[in-house]
Amino acid sequence: MKSYSTVALSILIGFGAGAATVQTLHGQAKPPAFTIVEIDVTNEEGFTKEYAPIAGKALMDAAAKFLARGGKTVSIEGEPPKKPVVVQQWENVDKAQAGFTSDAYKEGRKIGDKYAKFRIFALEAVTQ
Repeated sequence: MKSYSTVALSILIGFGAGAATVQTLHGQAKPPAFTIVEIDVTNEEGFTKEYAPIAGKALMDAAAKFLARGGKTVSIEGEPPKKPVVVQQWENVDKAQAGFTSDAYKEGRKIGDKYAKFRIFALEAVTQ
């Protein structure tokens, strides 16, 4: 009978320690992030043929998930953006920054800068 109590107590303590560890790790997780890219394209053909495939691959290789890519923009209130907009989802802000500062993206951006001007920013998602 005593061995059953010892085993049960050990399982209970192990379960409690495991649950506490999971809660601690969960509390340390960074929230997902989104990047918003506004693109003022000056040469559509060069942008589409030379830059977009390279940049898209570099960012997807860095784990970007494209949610919107230059589609129809409708204003709900105020003026809509006059430039194409791209929205991407990332694991966290650090991953987004790493994607846009990667060597592969920087190489593509050398081409992109010939055909467009960019405004890029990232924001953390709300985790409630």
